Amino acid sequence: MIIALCGSLAFHKEMRLAQRELTSFGHRVFVPKSLDLIEKEGFVKPTTVDERLRAEKKYDFIREHFRKITKADAILVINPTHHGVKGYIGGNTFLEMGIAFYLGKTIYLINPVPKMDYELELAAMHPIVLDGDLRAL
Repeated sequence: MIIALCGSLAFHKEMRLAQRELTSFGHRVFVPKSLDLIEKEGFVKPTTVDERLRAEKKYDFIREHFRKITKADAILVINPTHHGVKGYIGGNTFLEMGIAFYLGKTIYLINPVPKMDYELELAAMHPIVLDGDLRAL
């Protein structure tokens, strides 16, 4: 299966571990462009809105990952605890889930749907919760 990993850049280590494990199971795995930039260029997530907009303009992160989602069979959302929220799913990841849902892709979550303002919308996309077990894919 072809899987596109999605999640906050704060989870880059967890994403890389998931990529390795899924690849060892025989899956082809797409990762966000920012993940490769962290390792190859020392990219650091911008902290201000202006810096983030400049990085988005330069690298086209959102559209680039949407293309990967289009080519994938499924997405896997890496969603550990972040900012005190269990199963955190940020804005970009929510967008990616929306695109995957619209395209009819299977949506997997590492952890359950978080208690957030858009919990209903997340749950309405009917993600499959893996409870941390990538072998369940």
